[in-house]
Amino acid sequence: MAEQAKGMSREELLALPVAVDLDTGNRALGLGRSKGYELAKRGEYPCKVLRLGKAYRVVTADLLSLLGLAA
Repeated sequence: MAEQAKGMSREELLALPVAVDLDTGNRALGLGRSKGYELAKRGEYPCKVLRLGKAYRVVTADLLSLLGLAA
């Protein structure tokens, strides 16, 4: 059985580092793992994603802006 994506609190979001892994970005956006990776691979993730080697990193400033939490 697939694990349900659990959202993040405002405090958790504001404490994030400059960039986070895709699983953390997915959790913040309420996306499942498969859907998040599919969107990133197609270049359709809802905020800026960097590809570093084989890893995806979500830019936290863009994530916070998308969620209406930008400073």
